[in-house]
Amino acid sequence: MTGALNLCGIILAAGESSRMGADKALLPWPPPEPGATPRPGPTLLSAAILAFEPYTRLVVVVAGRNSHPVGVTAGACGAYMVRNPIPDRGQFSSLQVGLTEALSRGCDSAMITPVDCPPLSANSLERLCASFQRALAQGIWAVAPENDGKHGHPLLVSRELIAQFLDAPATGNARDVLHAHAQRVAYVSVPESLEKAGLNTPEDYDALTAKAPPAAR
Repeated sequence: MTGALNLCGIILAAGESSRMGADKALLPWPPPEPGATPRPGPTLLSAAILAFEPYTRLVVVVAGRNSHPVGVTAGACGAYMVRNPIPDRGQFSSLQVGLTEALSRGCDSAMITPVDCPPLSANSLERLCASFQRALAQGIWAVAPENDGKHGHPLLVSRELIAQFLDAPATGNARDVLHAHAQRVAYVSVPESLEKAGLNTPEDYDALTAKAPPAAR
């Protein structure tokens, strides 16, 4: 599908998950039935890796102090794991670690998501990749999904925007870089609701579990 694209999937999973009380990367996904006891099986991290795999040349997972459990899952799914040595600097520093790894492995573009954003459907990812390929020819540096005015992940970025991310201070944030180059960013309509993006608390996860359609479980 990706054709001339040389995409590296980057999954940011170095957070402490302090509000969740458990590593978000390892939460069951698809979610269990409401009220059911979670059992070992697919997780948010493994689901993201497997979702990205058909559209990327390789997948890199950025871990922090959770590098051992994250590395086990990454390796089992055929992904690479790289550790952010100072995860306390925040998620943007993990993005820079992941992008540096992507370039070192010969990729010139990236498909990026935080691990707590459940993956979009294959149809939506296909649509994003096709739109990204067309956008590059028009001087666009990035595409992201949009639904009902809300923007989400994954974010697909070109080498030009990767350079802008890497030139920014590690204490910065991706939103500021994107705003600075807003004319180079395009949004692609997808059918999925993007309200589910970003699971921070057990209540967020429970609410998503309750709303998930049976096919997603």
